[in-house]
Amino acid sequence: MSQERMQFKTEVNKLLELMIHSLYSHKEIFLRELISNASDAIDKLRFEALTNDALLEGDANYRIKLIPDETGMTLTISDNGIGMTKDEAVKALGTIAHSGTKEFMQLLENKEAKGNPELIGQFGVGFYSAFMVADKVTVYSRKAGEDKSIGIKWESTADGSFTVEQCDKATRGTDVVLHLKADEKDYATEWELKDVVKKYSDYISYPVVMDVTRKQEDKDVTEEETLNSMKAIWLKDKADVTEDEYNQFYRHVSHDFTDPSVTIHFKAEGTTEFSALLYIPQKAPMNILYSDYKSGPALYVRRVQIMDHCADLVPQYLRFVKGVVDSSDLPLNVSREILQNNKMVEIIRKNITKKILDNLTQMKSGEPAKYEEFFKEFGRVLKEGIHFEFTKKEEIASLLIMESTATEKGKYTCLDDYIARMKTEQNEIYYITGKNRTELESSPYLEALKEKELEVLFMTDEVDDIIISGLMKYKDKQFKSILKGDINLENAEEKKEQKEHFAKLTEKVKAVLKDQVSEVRLSSRLKNSPCVLVSGDSDIDPSLEAMLKQMGQAVPARQKILELNPGHKLVEMLNAEFEKNADSEKISDISELLYNQALILEGNMPADTARFAGLMTKVMTESF
Repeated sequence: MSQERMQFKTEVNKLLELMIHSLYSHKEIFLRELISNASDAIDKLRFEALTNDALLEGDANYRIKLIPDETGMTLTISDNGIGMTKDEAVKALGTIAHSGTKEFMQLLENKEAKGNPELIGQFGVGFYSAFMVADKVTVYSRKAGEDKSIGIKWESTADGSFTVEQCDKATRGTDVVLHLKADEKDYATEWELKDVVKKYSDYISYPVVMDVTRKQEDKDVTEEETLNSMKAIWLKDKADVTEDEYNQFYRHVSHDFTDPSVTIHFKAEGTTEFSALLYIPQKAPMNILYSDYKSGPALYVRRVQIMDHCADLVPQYLRFVKGVVDSSDLPLNVSREILQNNKMVEIIRKNITKKILDNLTQMKSGEPAKYEEFFKEFGRVLKEGIHFEFTKKEEIASLLIMESTATEKGKYTCLDDYIARMKTEQNEIYYITGKNRTELESSPYLEALKEKELEVLFMTDEVDDIIISGLMKYKDKQFKSILKGDINLENAEEKKEQKEHFAKLTEKVKAVLKDQVSEVRLSSRLKNSPCVLVSGDSDIDPSLEAMLKQMGQAVPARQKILELNPGHKLVEMLNAEFEKNADSEKISDISELLYNQALILEGNMPADTARFAGLMTKVMTESF
C-alpha cells in the first residue's frame, strides 16, 4: 500500500492547535493518557482471546513498554494489545466522533481553560496530548491475528494532515513513537519517566516496563524493570489504602485531573460477591446530557476487564459515577445480552444504587456546603430518578435542594425542612417554575402567598415541572404549582360574596375575549396586580413549553384562564362601569388590554402589537 496523505477533520485540527498552545499546565499528563490507551488495548485483546486464543499468537505476557532514546530524542510507548487496522487507525486518530465537540472547542478557546487538563478525559482526546511534548508522532500498529506484512504506519506533525501506509510489523499491538521537542528532553530520561509512571499510572493492571542499565562489577548490565505496582486497589481492604492512592486510581479510571468529591469502596459478600470502588467527580462532564455519554463503571470478572463502561450496573440517573466493579460470580465470557437478563447484575445494581444514595444522604446532612456543590453539578441528572425509578422516587426527592421565598439568595432548603415550616392550616407544597430566582421573586403569582407568609419553592430547571408532576406528593403533602389551577387562600364565605359581586363582569370579559381564554374568574393569588393568565392543573408548564418551542417541537395550542384581582382598584372601576352601562366600549377595550398585559407578564407578546398600542393610546387619551 502506497503512502496516503489525509486531512484531519476540522475539529481535530482546531483541537490540536488549542491543546498545544493553551490547555495543559501539567504536560506530563500525556504519558498517563498514552499508557491508559495501551492498557485499554490489552483489555480488549484479553477479552477477545477468551473465545479466540489464536489472537494471542503464543504471547500471553501482556505488558506496556517505555523505550526512551536520549540521543535520538524519542520516547516510544509500546503495547502488545489488540492493535489497529488501517481503517481503525484513520478513524481513531484522525477524527473525533463526539456530539460535545463544539462545546469543548468553545471551552478551550476560553481563557479559563488554561490549566484544566481534566477536560481531556471528558472528551476522549487523550492521544492528542502527545503533541504537547512532540513535534511529530509516529504510530506503528498491527491488528491481533493479522499477517505481519499488513501492519500500518500513521504519522503526523500536527500540521493539519497525517499520512498512513502499510508496513511490516512482527508483533501485534501498537507502538507510539514521540519525536520530542527540543525543550522536552526530560521525557527521554529514566528518572523522569519513573516519576511520572509512579505518580499517574501505578495502578495500571499490566506491567509498565522499561530497560534500565546499572553498573554491576564494573560492567553495564541492562535489565527490564517494572515501574508500577499493578495492585488491584479495589480488592484491598479500605484500611490498607491511603487517600492519595484512592485519588490516583480515580484519575486513572476517569482521566480526570482533579480529586473526586466522594469515594465509595465496599465489598459485598453472601449469595452474590463483588467488590466495588466508585467515585463521584467534583465536576460534571460537559457531555453528560448527550445521548452518547458512556455511563457505568468498568466491569471486571476475577480481575479480567469485561467492559470499560457497564451501563447496567448503575441507573441512568447515577451515570456520573465512575469506578470499578469486580464480580466473582459472573462468567468470564459474559455478554451484554446476558448482563441485561442476569439476576446477579440486578443484585449488584441494587447494592450500588443503595450505597450511592446513602452516601449522598450522609453528605447532604453532614456536609451541606459540599452537597450544594455536588447538586449544582449533578442535581439535574439525579432528578431523572424521580421520573424513571418509581420505587425510589421519594428517597431521591429527599435529596433535592432548592431556593425558596424563605431562604436568602444563594441559600438552599429541602422538602423535609419545607414541611417542618408549613403552617398548621397548610396542606400543599407550593412551588413556582421559571428561569431564575430574580425573575420569580417579582412574579405576580406570588403576591397573595407572600402576604400570608406561605413559603414557595423556586424551581429553575426546565424539567422541574415534569419531575414534580411525576412525584405528585412528598410525605403525604401534595405539590401545587402556583402557575396552574386554582388556589384557595380565602375563606369560603368571602369567596362566595366576591363571586356574586363580580359574576356578570367575568361573564362580560369572557364574551369580549371569546376564544382567547377558556375561562375568566376571580383570583386568590393576586394582591397588587390586576390580572394573570393561569394554566389548567393538567396543562404543560410554561417554562417547559418555552423550552420545547425553542427545540422546534410542536406544542398543542391551548387556552388559558384569565384571573382578575377582585381587590384591585381597576377591576372595581371596571365593574362599576359595567353596572352603569353593560355595553360600554370602555369595558371591551380594557378587557382586551388586561388580557395582553397578562400575556406580557408571563413573558409573551400580544398577538397584534399594533392593535395593543392603539388601544393603549385610546384609553390613555380618554382618561384626560
